[in-house]
Amino acid sequence: MSSYKSMKHVTYQILTPACFCRDESLSTEKFLSKLNSSHWLDFVRDLMICACVVSTYIHKEDATVLVQGSSGTDRVLQVSSLAQVILDPDCRTIRGFEALIEREWVQAGHPFKSRCCKSVYSKTDSKFESPVFLVFLDSVWQIWQQFPCSFEFNEEFLILLFDNAYCSKYGTFLCNNQKERKMNKLHEKTISLWSYVNQPDFLKTYLNPLYEPNSDVIFPSVAPQSLCLWKRLYMRHQLDLSSHTEMWERIKFTKENNLALQLRTSRLRRQVDALSKELQEEGISIHDALVRSTGE
Repeated sequence: MSSYKSMKHVTYQILTPACFCRDESLSTEKFLSKLNSSHWLDFVRDLMICACVVSTYIHKEDATVLVQGSSGTDRVLQVSSLAQVILDPDCRTIRGFEALIEREWVQAGHPFKSRCCKSVYSKTDSKFESPVFLVFLDSVWQIWQQFPCSFEFNEEFLILLFDNAYCSKYGTFLCNNQKERKMNKLHEKTISLWSYVNQPDFLKTYLNPLYEPNSDVIFPSVAPQSLCLWKRLYMRHQLDLSSHTEMWERIKFTKENNLALQLRTSRLRRQVDALSKELQEEGISIHDALVRSTGE
């Protein structure tokens, strides 16, 4: 897998200018050329392949896999976290995914402050910055769009995590490790992002209306044609995505309406069963009851 330094180069020098380009004369061919030159999807694919290999050994051979890296706070976290998303259905729920991020990234010491210190408008350059966490989120999104019914959360939840990793009023992603967070007394000055997300009024914003609990292991396709650019994140300020939002609102409405109809059907079925029981106790057949009710 590529180092965090090479990911930094392609993201900030090639991918970002391509996605944020407002030149209407830019042809599809030139845009795709820029995207291909960034090798961004190659980074995402490499991570997915590694996670799939690890998942295969664990699931099919019941093996113990050791994931090793130079520091243990970047690529190791990517692979181990994505493998858990593939293997464990609990990690595909909102609270399970929150626990995964907290356990594998925050508590494990991923240096969010150093890796996510880049602003779009910043002219400074840090040798430690790199979109390590973003590559992981993008990989999760790739799996999410291949298995849209297996995740309790929607892509807005993933975008929320990305935004807060770079700029947040919550303390979850601040500082580089637990020692710095303790020294800066973040537990006294801020609250956790999860405490906001898990409030019922806000939680519903990040729920996937297509979610159906799936206990199976989900192995994603890593074929190049199966991967695509996450436009909802990278190009949300350049493209009109209102139709995309409207589509999900319709899906949500349809799902809620269907649920309401199912509940009504169940209630009517119970009423019919109760009435049938009463008629049987009185020795009246359903046919006779219908005849009496119609007056025939």
